[in-house]
Amino acid sequence: QVQLVESGGGLVQPGGSLRLSCAASGSGFSIGLVGWYRQGPGKQRELVASIESGGSTRYLPSVRGRFSISRDNAKNTVDLQMNSLKPEDTAVYYCNAPLLPTRQYYWGQGTQVTVSS
Repeated sequence: QVQLVESGGGLVQPGGSLRLSCAASGSGFSIGLVGWYRQGPGKQRELVASIESGGSTRYLPSVRGRFSISRDNAKNTVDLQMNSLKPEDTAVYYCNAPLLPTRQYYWGQGTQVTVSS
């Protein structure tokens, strides 16, 4: 079964760090943009960070300088390193990526990140 699997969420205190990982299962990443999104309580889903096949990255202004997205095309994984976490970063984080062979975009199941003291 072709799917994306996220891991690495959890509870962390303000100022702490977490590393999220998104892995392609049953397939591999197609050429294209891979993004990490989040949806906080009562909020719309928003794009947090994205990375092109060639490595170009973009970030939501509120996370720039704190979050870093990276991609390993050989391992079919995309990671999101999150530092200096704030309570407003609390959300369910989702990975979105195009997978082979159809290049269709898939969503992962989401992983909860809670920043609280």
